[in-house]
Amino acid sequence: MSSKDWLEKDFYAVLGVNKSASTDEIKKAYRKLARDLHPDRNPGNKEAEEKFKAASEAYDVLADDKKRKEYDEMRSLFGSGAFRRGAGRPGAGGAQFDPSDLFGGFTGAAGGGADRRFGGTGFSDIFSSIFSGGANAPGGPAGRRGPQRGRDVETEVTLDFAQAVRGTTLPLTLRTPGACDTCHGSGAKPGTTPRACAKCQGTGLISSNQGSFSFSEPCRECQGSGSIVDEKCPECRGTGGVTKSRTINVRFPAGVADGQRIRLSGRGEPGDRGGPAGDLYVQVKVRPDDLFGRSGDDLTLTVPITVAEAVLGTDLRVPTLDNPVTLRVPAGTPSGRKLRARGKGVARKEGQSGDLIVTVEVQIPSGVSGEARDALESFAKLTPPAGRERLEARLRKAG
Repeated sequence: MSSKDWLEKDFYAVLGVNKSASTDEIKKAYRKLARDLHPDRNPGNKEAEEKFKAASEAYDVLADDKKRKEYDEMRSLFGSGAFRRGAGRPGAGGAQFDPSDLFGGFTGAAGGGADRRFGGTGFSDIFSSIFSGGANAPGGPAGRRGPQRGRDVETEVTLDFAQAVRGTTLPLTLRTPGACDTCHGSGAKPGTTPRACAKCQGTGLISSNQGSFSFSEPCRECQGSGSIVDEKCPECRGTGGVTKSRTINVRFPAGVADGQRIRLSGRGEPGDRGGPAGDLYVQVKVRPDDLFGRSGDDLTLTVPITVAEAVLGTDLRVPTLDNPVTLRVPAGTPSGRKLRARGKGVARKEGQSGDLIVTVEVQIPSGVSGEARDALESFAKLTPPAGRERLEARLRKAG
């Protein structure tokens, strides 16, 4: 990306976020655009493809704190008109421009070589990312032609409740860019080789003078690649890359939670010119279970019991994600009481497991008749009052 791109392109507008947007807001906006504009969802749509590239370019800068800071400072500096032609000239309506003010003494004046405006970072560091200061500058030929890390890839996987609790390994198929197998990434027809671009001498950059400075931009003849392909590869049509399907086995650890994000280092897009591959991020969705719930490392289960079981007590057989267990319901158990089956919950990293928490709910029948009603009436006569003495005393006092 050339320095001119940073000056002319409003990356915040491309992603549709404010300049004060947080990193999370920037990531959320990019993911939405990437899903909507991805070439796989818009085959043959050149406009969507260009917007997808623009969004990726903007995200590369704004998602990186260091790049974003430099981008904001550079646009702020140039937006002030400090480097516009005519600034500081007599009659131009601007103050007299003094390079020593800009460099903060970098040229040898007393006071050191760091510009205080940039938090102690030497202005020459920022300048090197804007202007072609030499072969080793980030925007210069050596920096541009060096290895580039591949992009990170994000995908989403939905697991069953039991798979998330126990852990599982699933094959994951991804469609990502990769080097063309026919031309091995050169873009040239087999049996031919690309030639060095005569216009940029194979550097991929064209420099132009703007007053006291020299700007570098990608060569239009070779689109910044530094080489010309005369006979294009029939498979990739000279691009050197194709979209490939690849399948990898992903291990989801026991206890993975809904919404958790798993990072697989080096499983993203391949790097460019020998650079390392990006990372793969897997967003986990967990389907709810029709019986069990989850609270941290504990599983939860609600079981109905009858009035008689609550009064007399009972042995309650309940399911788990493994084998059923039997829990003792003590006599006189109230509705809402929690029973615990230890070790029947979610496996922890240290080898232990959470518990299964069973909540009993006393079910009151909506109506009874016959012998059941007679039995309840007899039961009511034989049992003591429900402990409403204080309530009844207050009622007597009130009225």
